[in-house]
Amino acid sequence: MAAHFAPPVIQDNPSGWGPCAVPTEFQDIPYQPFSKGDRIGKISDWTGQFQDRNKYHSQFAGGSQYAYYHEGDESTFRLVDTSKPQKTAYQKNRQRFNNARLKREREKQQRKEAFMMGQVQQRGKQQRKSQKNMHYRRYNDRQQTQKNRNASVVVRDSWKVVEEMDFPRLAKLKLPDVPPPEDLYNAGAVEFYDKMYDRISTKNPKVLESNSRTFHRVTTTDDPIIRKLTSKGNVFGTDAIISTLMCCTRSVHSWDIIVQRVGKKLFFDKRDDPNFDLLPVYETTQEELKEEGINSPYNLAVEATYINQNFSQQCLKKSESVKFEHPNPFAEDKGEEVASVGYRYRRYTLGEGINLVIRCEHDAALPNNQFLSIKALNEFDPRLAKIDWRQKLDSQIGSVLATELKNNSNKMAKWTCNAILAGSALLKIGYVSRVAMHDTTRHVILSTQQFNPKSFAAQIALDMDNAWGILRVIVDTCLKMPEGKYLLLRDPNKGVVRLYDIPDNTFESDEDSGSSDEGGDDSSDEENTN
Repeated sequence: MAAHFAPPVIQDNPSGWGPCAVPTEFQDIPYQPFSKGDRIGKISDWTGQFQDRNKYHSQFAGGSQYAYYHEGDESTFRLVDTSKPQKTAYQKNRQRFNNARLKREREKQQRKEAFMMGQVQQRGKQQRKSQKNMHYRRYNDRQQTQKNRNASVVVRDSWKVVEEMDFPRLAKLKLPDVPPPEDLYNAGAVEFYDKMYDRISTKNPKVLESNSRTFHRVTTTDDPIIRKLTSKGNVFGTDAIISTLMCCTRSVHSWDIIVQRVGKKLFFDKRDDPNFDLLPVYETTQEELKEEGINSPYNLAVEATYINQNFSQQCLKKSESVKFEHPNPFAEDKGEEVASVGYRYRRYTLGEGINLVIRCEHDAALPNNQFLSIKALNEFDPRLAKIDWRQKLDSQIGSVLATELKNNSNKMAKWTCNAILAGSALLKIGYVSRVAMHDTTRHVILSTQQFNPKSFAAQIALDMDNAWGILRVIVDTCLKMPEGKYLLLRDPNKGVVRLYDIPDNTFESDEDSGSSDEGGDDSSDEENTN
């Protein structure tokens, strides 16, 4: 038989598209519109939480009876149960016991650590407090030391302060490009240096010998040669006085210089006081020296001056000498044995009509027509300097020199300044120590060292431009004053140089000042100061 085909019934809708009537099986069934962009949720959801109720809503709205709601996304789904299992009563009690024990041990350890930390902090506080008290005591000691330091001369009530120059302002002054000096007059005679003393060492020392030669420390106005050269300049002084002014910012001890204004000329003088020519020892040290005994500042200065005079004459060849154009102007007796010294009177031009005439000194000569300045450093107590020359000079002479530069900065700066002013080719420095620590009469030469004065000035931070600037300001200040007598005094406790206007007969003896009561009082003040 042939297959039978029943064609489907096709409904024709002449007025539109789609079916003309609802099929019988779909009648009375509600219709929910659906969009292809709607998300379909999971088939099953056991969470039972429907917080995000708009997540699966259809854009066609309609009724909500067939809408599907779901809260989270895929990250919230877990296949493993992570909830903590319930513990038994025994486990709970055991856990509480262990927690309590651990808590007690932890609190005990914390108390122990806190106690130890408290001890450390307490010790630290006590140490800082003791250090603070020690620094405070040191500061007070230094302040007390400065307060107790006396001036080099007693200041009278009748003296008037006309100018004050503080060290910070003086340290900033400069006078560069000072032209080379002009030699006006040469006198005296110097002996040749014995190079055998360059080979001295701590293993091969040389005993310091005393000599009876005469040293003349004549002030400016008492110098007959300066009186003859008054027409060659308008400012006059000796190298010792001028170097004191140029290096004043390094000084610690008090000093004074007389300034005499005569017409348009200026004379820098020293009082008739031997203390000005003494060489200070450990002036710039931080250590505290005893005020009495063999190691007091005054006794050490006397010892250092004695050592310098003997050393400068011992290391010379007595048979050979260089004589200058004129004889020694201070040798009163022809049979007097004077020290080997050559005087060179030099004129420096400082600008604006200021011509400075200085009496400079040489101590010895070399065969190549060069001149030397010979000085000596002395050791008195290795424990105070914390360095023993007999152990360090041969191997570490640089550390010894550095220690001396720290403790004797002002003295060594003035030595260097004197050598530069005189035009010395070399500055020879000897190291002299006591044979025994408590014996000031016997000394030995342990070593020698030589420097070029200008190079040594740079090594010790001595700025000659600043030194000339300081001198120029002092000269300008004094030249502005009217004629009369003045006193430059370094304050013993502050970094200040004061210029006092004093009576003309101050510091003069009764023979020179006649029966003046004021002059006699000042003379007695000077004697008390000395």
